[in-house]
Amino acid sequence: MDFTQIDKSALAGKVPIGESDQLALYAIGEGTYLLVQRHEGTEWTALRISGDGVFRIAALMTEATRHLYRDVAAQLSPSYQRDETR
Repeated sequence: MDFTQIDKSALAGKVPIGESDQLALYAIGEGTYLLVQRHEGTEWTALRISGDGVFRIAALMTEATRHLYRDVAAQLSPSYQRDETR
């Protein structure tokens, strides 16, 4: 795994396999992927990841998502709302 700056032209003609407004994931061959931060205001940076790394990062992101939204989910719970009305 390594971080690098990437020239936009290096990805010309490549179609991302997943993208959002500022991030994209490209398959670049041989079981390797680039996670690219495509922010127009800065130079693009990329994280080169192996296929195994993609699975490991996905698992970590799942845990981070659970952590971030645990409090929100608790506040949406009917028991939390009943406690607030007392």
